[in-house]
Amino acid sequence: MLRRAIAAVAIVAGLLALATGVSGADAPVGKRGIDVVQVEGYLDAPNISLVKDAIRESNANRSTMLVLQVNSNGAIGEDIESVVRMMERSRVPIAVWVGPSGADAKGAAAILLQAATTRGVANRLAVLAERNGRDPDGARKLAANRLGSAEAAKVGATNGVRPTLGELIVQLDGKTVTTAAGDVELSTAKVVGKGQDRRRQPNQDVVFNRLGLGASLLHRLISPSIAYLLIVAGLALMVFEFYTASIGLAGLVGAVCAIGAFVGFSHLPVHWWALGLLFLSVLGFTIDVQAGGLGPWTVIGVVSLIAGSWWLYGGASSLRPSWWVLLVVMVGFVVFMLGGMTAMIRARFSTPTIGREGLVGEEGTAEVSVDPDGVVLIRGSRWRARTNRATPIKAGDPVKVVSVEGLVLEVEPPEGGAQGAQSDEQVETSDD
Repeated sequence: MLRRAIAAVAIVAGLLALATGVSGADAPVGKRGIDVVQVEGYLDAPNISLVKDAIRESNANRSTMLVLQVNSNGAIGEDIESVVRMMERSRVPIAVWVGPSGADAKGAAAILLQAATTRGVANRLAVLAERNGRDPDGARKLAANRLGSAEAAKVGATNGVRPTLGELIVQLDGKTVTTAAGDVELSTAKVVGKGQDRRRQPNQDVVFNRLGLGASLLHRLISPSIAYLLIVAGLALMVFEFYTASIGLAGLVGAVCAIGAFVGFSHLPVHWWALGLLFLSVLGFTIDVQAGGLGPWTVIGVVSLIAGSWWLYGGASSLRPSWWVLLVVMVGFVVFMLGGMTAMIRARFSTPTIGREGLVGEEGTAEVSVDPDGVVLIRGSRWRARTNRATPIKAGDPVKVVSVEGLVLEVEPPEGGAQGAQSDEQVETSDD
């Protein structure tokens, strides 16, 4: 269903249009300007709103023509039929140009219908194609197959190939199209220059319009790949901030990423159980990172990450991020958790001047109550710690290291070791 236009495809859809409450029954005439709306990316809420507003404004201004410049992979959760109905009732001729060269499109005979199923799209495309003087069989082929611009024109699914937007506009000069207000003969070009320098160019102002800053930001957040990247990055940064035992830049950036991801998810067909697997993956890695080594939770984390990433949008290939995006994000996350997080914890809760085994017998203080887990300060360095006995150690109390397990120290009150040593000495004295 996805086709890549080798050259830009001009699909003259002047027979389609919208009733916007414009008064008067006469078809628009004269040179009132040509409006061009640039529609890039998925046909989501911001882009659909942009197209509808453009149709309304063009009819209100009685423009000569409206051109939709499209580079899209389809629609996301929007009522595309409502846009088609608006186009069908328009008094202003509407042209659709899939470009520039290399632009993507689905079902290029009617790009705005890609939210429907393949069969439904093909049937609807056939009706529209026949109504607009194009080959209905070619429209069906375009919906079901991957066709380049030349092939699309050859099967009669489009009105021709126009490499540039300017060529599309001047080539439409003198063409008669049918709108809701009747037949309209387009006047879009004039001849300038003399002799060999003669050429045609648009005979009126061409006004370009695209998404504003706020709408563009929302459009980016709705992108499946960006929303996926934001949620993974946000979770990783918030876990990082948790281990730093403070609230800083990493936590703030992570929270912003997570919020942005959920804004995008609100417009995407997210499988929440798959999103839950991503949270489980973070939990699995966090447990083993804190334990100081690889274990079963690491395996659970990897499996959950792969499954959650693959089925986040229901396993739909049209919305699933590209394989290389998935690979980069997943590998980066695993490396960050197993490499970066482990190194950060070691740097924060250890010291470079003594080895871990050399800590056995060292004394220090409890910075956070060890009950049974906490944080201790040994020779000026902080370590994760747990007590090896039921009696908790309060913050500020002295501690003694009795063993080391990974990045976690087992500690006890110093008097415990002292009493043991005293007992040994008493036994030796008795023997003497």
